[in-house]
Amino acid sequence: MHIKEGPKERHTLSVTVSNEPGVLARIAGMFTARGYNIESLTVADITEDDSISRITIVTSGTPAVIEQVAAQLDRMVPVHKVTDLTVLGDHVERELALVKVAGVGDHRIEALRLAEVFRANVVDTTIASFVFEVTGASTKIDRFIELMREIGLVEVARTGVVAMARGKEAV
Repeated sequence: MHIKEGPKERHTLSVTVSNEPGVLARIAGMFTARGYNIESLTVADITEDDSISRITIVTSGTPAVIEQVAAQLDRMVPVHKVTDLTVLGDHVERELALVKVAGVGDHRIEALRLAEVFRANVVDTTIASFVFEVTGASTKIDRFIELMREIGLVEVARTGVVAMARGKEAV
């Protein structure tokens, strides 16, 4: 039975897993098999113990679908814990993007002005282009890219969302 009633919501899931071959493929396969979309996915070790990794997954669905996704993830053998950071409440989300923009003359000046407004760093430059590094919420990065599209957007590379609950406790 596939539950799809109600409005879709964006959720950020933090999943701690055993750091072993094939775990990421199994988790991605679970999403694919059930027709769920992964909007963003990042993976990294979480402590000095490199046997545990954190997978941060951004997905959308109705509350019932998100609850079902979390429950299915939680039942997988290499999964230690699933936390829906969106339901948990206060959490911090950030993303990094490299944005290449071509432009000379007024376009070059405008690109630099906008980069300053968005607190983007110039990490590479040529006579006819820049590569900017911009970090922040995904919506901020989306807006920066949209504005650079009007100036001369060439290429974008994004890391995906990383997220962590606020407060002194680990989740």
